[in-house]
Amino acid sequence: MLIESVEERECDFLMAKETKHKLWREETIATESIYQGTFLSMQVDTVSLADGRTVSREIVKHPGAAAVIALLDGKLIVVDQFRKAIDKFQIEIPAGKLDANEDPIVAAGRELEEETGYRAKNLTLINSFYTSPGFSNQKTYLYFTDDVERGVQSLDDDEEIVVEAITIEQADAYIAEGRISDAKTIVAVYAWKQYLLSGKL
Repeated sequence: MLIESVEERECDFLMAKETKHKLWREETIATESIYQGTFLSMQVDTVSLADGRTVSREIVKHPGAAAVIALLDGKLIVVDQFRKAIDKFQIEIPAGKLDANEDPIVAAGRELEEETGYRAKNLTLINSFYTSPGFSNQKTYLYFTDDVERGVQSLDDDEEIVVEAITIEQADAYIAEGRISDAKTIVAVYAWKQYLLSGKL
């Protein structure tokens, strides 16, 4: 019976990994612009597959966003607002899109103060993630602060927001009820739980 060496197994693994990447990479042949909004755009890319076929991919381009887990006296600062895309009210952590060439940490601080009227004395990046990579390049940067002070709320003309500070028990209840159902806020609640349990993010 032949026994593969560690080196042989590693070589097989690397070859399989390279083959997989080659098989699944999609090369763009053409791009058609479909829509250009104030900050969102949509395009249809024609791509080639490994077997030679060509298919279309609908892609929404987004400038990126920043969101903040902000704690005030041990409670999470959230905003309650109507979201037309899902046609219901949602409780979410403060967040917003990045302006052109804006540093995400600057956007995080700006959005927190504009939406809630609280200013972060410091912000720590927890992680960043793509919200819907199947059709959009939107990347969200998630920050944390437990050191806030009163600032100045400055809502957009079309924004109607109620600011609250909720306990971890309320957050769990809101998730169960569907009042919290967006990805960034659910991620934020679980990160908050980790912080409460371990003192680390």
